[in-house]
Amino acid sequence: MDPIAAHATPYMALLVCSVVLLIVHVMLQGFFATRELGPKWNAGPRDEGLKPKAPIAGRAERASLNYRETYPAVVALILALAFYSDARGIGLIGGWVWFLARIAYIPLYLQGIPKVRSLIWMVSLLGIAMMVVGLMV
Repeated sequence: MDPIAAHATPYMALLVCSVVLLIVHVMLQGFFATRELGPKWNAGPRDEGLKPKAPIAGRAERASLNYRETYPAVVALILALAFYSDARGIGLIGGWVWFLARIAYIPLYLQGIPKVRSLIWMVSLLGIAMMVVGLMV
């Protein structure tokens, strides 16, 4: 394995895990919406503009949207860190802090737990800040 690939490997593992988490978000959102609106709605063109009314379906959708708001920046940071930083440094640690916080965020949001959920979101933001710092040092 060439030195660049060896250096980037820990970041690529984080990137792949983040993609899996994106898919989990999309699947959860679809599962709860389909549970309420039915498979015919899910398989159809959804021209009616129907939205699920169950709180958990709305929470799954909002959690997914929240993830996708910062996800492009996180992907950019992961790729930048893979090529321009120390694979054992604060940037990689920050990436995993972000990822683990985003995992913890899902059940908290689905259950409607407000303050702890916001605290976990701030931990994920701290992870992003650590990634930024990892690029600067």
